[in-house]
Amino acid sequence: MFGSLKTWLTGNAGAPETAAAGETTPPPRSEFLAGETIHDRNGRPQAHLFRLRGQPARDGTSAARLRDFDRILLDTLNAAPETWQQTPAYIPIQAASLDLPAVDALRGEKITLLLHLTADDRPDTARLRELRERGMRIGLFRQPDNADFAALMQDCDCAAIDAADCEPVSIRDFSAAVRATRSDPPSLLICNLDSLDEYRLGHQWHYDLLHGHFAVNLPPRPETVGDPHRMILLELIRLAQGDADNASIADAMKQDPMLGFRLLRYLNSPLLGLDRQIDSLNQALTVLGRQQLTRWLAVLLFSVREPDFADWWLVESALTRGRMMELLGQNNGSRHCDALFLTGIFSRLDRLLRQPLAAALKAMPLTVPIRAALLARSGPYAKLLALAETAESFDTERIDTAAREAGLDAAQVNRALLAATAWTSDVTEHWT
Repeated sequence: MFGSLKTWLTGNAGAPETAAAGETTPPPRSEFLAGETIHDRNGRPQAHLFRLRGQPARDGTSAARLRDFDRILLDTLNAAPETWQQTPAYIPIQAASLDLPAVDALRGEKITLLLHLTADDRPDTARLRELRERGMRIGLFRQPDNADFAALMQDCDCAAIDAADCEPVSIRDFSAAVRATRSDPPSLLICNLDSLDEYRLGHQWHYDLLHGHFAVNLPPRPETVGDPHRMILLELIRLAQGDADNASIADAMKQDPMLGFRLLRYLNSPLLGLDRQIDSLNQALTVLGRQQLTRWLAVLLFSVREPDFADWWLVESALTRGRMMELLGQNNGSRHCDALFLTGIFSRLDRLLRQPLAAALKAMPLTVPIRAALLARSGPYAKLLALAETAESFDTERIDTAAREAGLDAAQVNRALLAATAWTSDVTEHWT
């Protein structure tokens, strides 16, 4: 986490680079990536499942067309490996696509290939063994009509089932069969859970990993009255954005001793490489500066104690929006990347504070462009905010329209989304 925060707070934020000559041709404009959260049984994000938005249903689609979608997905991921391969990633493809050169281009030991089998597929076991020896994990989606499925399950690392295609009894029986077949059963993943009831079914039947829109559709928990941690953070942001001096900010920060501890621990981390020890809040605030302090506080504002699924979705949404806007701004040479980050993260204050956005921002001394983007959807930051918001949707046409209005293509949006998703995972990895 410190490594990501260092580059982010010191300005070397690693904006997506333009594809170099000889790299894979970017996919058509309409083919945008989706990075969807996979949760563990306790609700924490554990990984992301990457797929193309608007991908056709596997039933009724020709094998050649599905293979082409797999190639585009893999090429898109391989075009920006530095942005995502340090965080766990699940990539669903056809088993028949294992021979694609793009599979060999994947790097990293945190990748799980999730294979869809047809009834007639006969995967090359030597190929599967080769990929596993390179550090890749292999997952299999349930396919009881395939003659080799039971044998393949003996060596796989992850057993997956698509809840959208199965009756509840199949979800129950698949879990029981996988856990009974091996003494060291693979991790169980259930995908495409759309409701809390479906999530509860997966949890009841011992699935280790749960994926789907159920977290997005959950209502927020009732706000605890007067959360002192959040109130202090909001006051500190107001002070940092206003005319308060460092002494006043330091005094306010002392109301929550953990904040001062976190700040000093960060600044004294060996990863930052400062040439002197920072041992007071006044000194820390001078070194950090107002812009970076505001960013740091804005991130902490979304750190939720004892979070549930809805809380984690909110955290990921806010941080990913902010980071994605910042990266796209850097890619276009913007001099206002800090403001773009704050615009994205503050776009979720209404959900965080359980009140209309205008009320949440009322006492916040924000610049005119940030306020215009958030409240009037106008000004220089509005188009990137619209794009960051639609990137969370599953409406390919809306994303395509927002990207074109912002002057961006799918390759640029995909690279920023990958980088923002990985950065958010890194930042929140140690949150409790």
